[in-house]
Amino acid sequence: MSGPTGDRLIRVDMTSQTASLDDFPEDWKLLGGRALSARILLEECDPSCDPLGPENVLVMAPGVLSGTMAPTSGRMSIGGKSPLTGGIKEANAGGNPAQDLMKLGYRAIVVKGQPSDPDKRYGLEVTKDGVKVVAADDEKGMWNYALIEQLAGRYPKTASFVSIGPAGEMKLSGASVACTDADQDRRPARHAARGGLGAVMGSKGLKWVMVDPEKTPVRRPADVKAFSTLCKGYSKEFREGPKAEMFKWGTSSVVPVANMLNTFPYKNRTEGQSPDAQTLDGARIVESFEERGGGMHNCMTGCIVQCSNIVHDKDGNYKTSALEFETLTLLGANCAIASWEDVADLDRLCDELGLDTIETGAAIAILMDSGGLEWGDAEGAKRLLHEIAEGTELGKAIGDGAAAIGKRQKHHRVPIAKGQALPAWDPRPLKATGVTYCTSPMGGDHTAGLIVNPGLPPDQFAQASQESQLINAACDSSGFCQFLQPTLPEIAEFYSGLYGETVSKEHVADMGWQCLQDEWKFNEGAGFTVEDDDLPKCIREEGVGPEGALKFDVDADTIAAAKAQRFEPSETFWDTKATG
Repeated sequence: MSGPTGDRLIRVDMTSQTASLDDFPEDWKLLGGRALSARILLEECDPSCDPLGPENVLVMAPGVLSGTMAPTSGRMSIGGKSPLTGGIKEANAGGNPAQDLMKLGYRAIVVKGQPSDPDKRYGLEVTKDGVKVVAADDEKGMWNYALIEQLAGRYPKTASFVSIGPAGEMKLSGASVACTDADQDRRPARHAARGGLGAVMGSKGLKWVMVDPEKTPVRRPADVKAFSTLCKGYSKEFREGPKAEMFKWGTSSVVPVANMLNTFPYKNRTEGQSPDAQTLDGARIVESFEERGGGMHNCMTGCIVQCSNIVHDKDGNYKTSALEFETLTLLGANCAIASWEDVADLDRLCDELGLDTIETGAAIAILMDSGGLEWGDAEGAKRLLHEIAEGTELGKAIGDGAAAIGKRQKHHRVPIAKGQALPAWDPRPLKATGVTYCTSPMGGDHTAGLIVNPGLPPDQFAQASQESQLINAACDSSGFCQFLQPTLPEIAEFYSGLYGETVSKEHVADMGWQCLQDEWKFNEGAGFTVEDDDLPKCIREEGVGPEGALKFDVDADTIAAAKAQRFEPSETFWDTKATG
């Protein structure tokens, strides 16, 4: 095999607290990230298992290009059976751990079993010399920022970290997995948030992972000169093209457009536009940079997009990073919370506790909608997050997500897909995206296949959704960030350069489709049926927009067509960019 050699899999047995190394299969060399996680789960995890039991498998898989000089390519997929959806789940995060794992030649960490004592906590040390499970009882219950500050004082400056907060230790279904970013303070601000995989990590007694590549160089491609030329040319084209301007101020700048399109949900999605769009607009964050400091930065080494904002408080002290569109929507507009600064406080609390801001915002909005908290009560929402840390009954219900709080409150309006809260991008004005929520193995997840085209004709919904899902699966497998917006031919070109052999665009497309098939097969084994490929009544029957005219009225046959068989590529397929 040309290109990187000697790759290995890290296998961790949390029942015995031991770790071992296996050779990485030769025929898997083009599998990484989401596709690798799906393959491991399909082959090694019983789909019918208890998500919080010892039989579930937790996978941490960098993308194929992570650890190379390819720009913005250091993403990592966290995978497992989701305690939130009951099906397969992949959640994607930036930061440096994926880069560092791949520099050391570790293609994935596969964690199985769980300690006999549920009160014990462990860490995992990963270095060029090997892997070791160590005691971490002293870190039990620590919030993410204090935890990483403590670990950073113990390990070298070259180390990066993966961790969970109290929500993961409490095995709450909305718990996230944090990765440290490229900032010198190594902040735990990059979260593989969706699907409750932090609870899976917590169920295995694994509090943190430390990865230290020391001064190990980037992965060496088969043809260094050609690969370097490719990387430089791609970076130059990005920086000089429209994509660089699109993401100049990050996703928070999307607020005005989303509000115009009726996909800036207000008061638990009873409306598609918020009267507070101006005070939640990311432009207000940008305006704060001059007076308070902060600014835009790259969450991972080698990122050329730099879409992540660093938010400071009124005294110029760091508060959170990054305050994204999804968070401004779900913890802001959807809860009728009007100030971006209150949302920043809530975002920091979620990162500290290790919680998905989408799931948590949706849960708080359902509580408000059912009369359990006043609309717009930002201080009350903050108290709720503290209740999660305290382990109150209400706090745990919020931490378990939208479906759990809806059940507790006996509320009728619970906007979910396959048990997972819908993200900001609403399926009523964006119906092809709604087809993605219905058919994606991931449930309500915009990164699985987002189509922001409200004018798309109905006869194109199924194919647009399928193609977007396929392209995004391939992107999540490559290690590229979706905001780099790579096409399948571009991914193929980088694979070819890395391995010194021709990898066709068709081959990359086939791998994306196979990833989806692996995930659908896992979900079938977990008990999912065609009845699960739908959205709730509140989305089908309650409209948004002028006179409530926009409803998700896509018929069952159209939805079924998106996964029934693979479409012949559309005219725009090979030029379509990954987007989330």
